[in-house]
Amino acid sequence: MKKLSLVVVAVLMTVASAFAQIHTPVKWSVASKVLSKTEAVIFIKATIQNGWNIYAQNVPDGGPIPTSFKFTSSKDFSLNGKVAEPQPKTKYEDVFKMNVPYFTNEVVFQQKVKINKSGAVVKGTVEWQACDKSQCLPPDEYNFTVTLK
Repeated sequence: MKKLSLVVVAVLMTVASAFAQIHTPVKWSVASKVLSKTEAVIFIKATIQNGWNIYAQNVPDGGPIPTSFKFTSSKDFSLNGKVAEPQPKTKYEDVFKMNVPYFTNEVVFQQKVKINKSGAVVKGTVEWQACDKSQCLPPDEYNFTVTLK
């Protein structure tokens, strides 16, 4: 009887751990291109799993969590404008009672920077929320670092 109980507990733990898998429908990567001695562009790319989406930077109040960027201050560089994004798709979301801008498959955000020092290191964080037709995951963050050479 004890052996049967142990087998049942082991099976239940295996099944429970399978359901507890962390789902990561968005993969992030970062790259840069130095345009001159004093200017560069940071490319922050989201690769989004089929059936999922992330939201644009400008979502109306009361909507889902928009994608947002924070850059660590440094004397090595300064931001030149705001983070640029391509034109998002838009759809009406019943749950939010509004049109919501979003991206599917992949999106590349771009931030221009002024280089103040050779070999400048740019660090930052992107916060986003991923949703599919049946669920929205809690907001998540991706920390990035890129060296401008």
